[in-house]
Amino acid sequence: MFESIGVLNIWTYLAGLIMIILAPGPNSLYVLKVGSTHGIPKGYHAIAGVLLGDAFLILLAYLGVASLIQTSPTLFTIIRYLGAVYLLYLGCHLIYNNWIRKPEEQKTTKVKKEKVFRKSLTLSLTNPKAILFYVSFFIQFIDYHYEHTWISYLVLASILELMSITYLSALIFLGNGLTKLFREHTTLNKLANSLLGLFFMGFAARLAAVN
Repeated sequence: MFESIGVLNIWTYLAGLIMIILAPGPNSLYVLKVGSTHGIPKGYHAIAGVLLGDAFLILLAYLGVASLIQTSPTLFTIIRYLGAVYLLYLGCHLIYNNWIRKPEEQKTTKVKKEKVFRKSLTLSLTNPKAILFYVSFFIQFIDYHYEHTWISYLVLASILELMSITYLSALIFLGNGLTKLFREHTTLNKLANSLLGLFFMGFAARLAAVN
């Protein structure tokens, strides 16, 4: 079904997406903090900012890839290898941080109640690695022989946004309980992050091998 609209290996995409969304990041931690501190309504304000920011970055990623394909296959190949290197870096960095380098203390950011949406949108848009990540991840699951690749991108982006809002909603409702769980089970947290690191490294190898 999905192959008919230019989407490849949908189950692999879903598996990778779950690992990526579950990985702790500034957006999810901010939503968790807002939900715990200001309650469910403000938590959804934060989610709205994250989803809008991600949608904009995905659009930029799509426009960049489309332009590269139309103007220079060689340049697209360079970007593909840069994406593979970046994914490999992410994987090695996660494993290094969890098992070799001493964990850094998390910085607590004061949340301003009246600026929750703006803050979450800014956090999402000011991640300079996000566009490169979306490019390097999405292109592995799109058939560029398909005439309307924007449909493929829209499908993948919609799935990402749906899974994101589901996970972020869970963070709002679990709140302090989920925070306590990760705090008390540091070894479990390390293992999960290391598995994510291996997943990134596998995607890097796959991306570099694509013809």
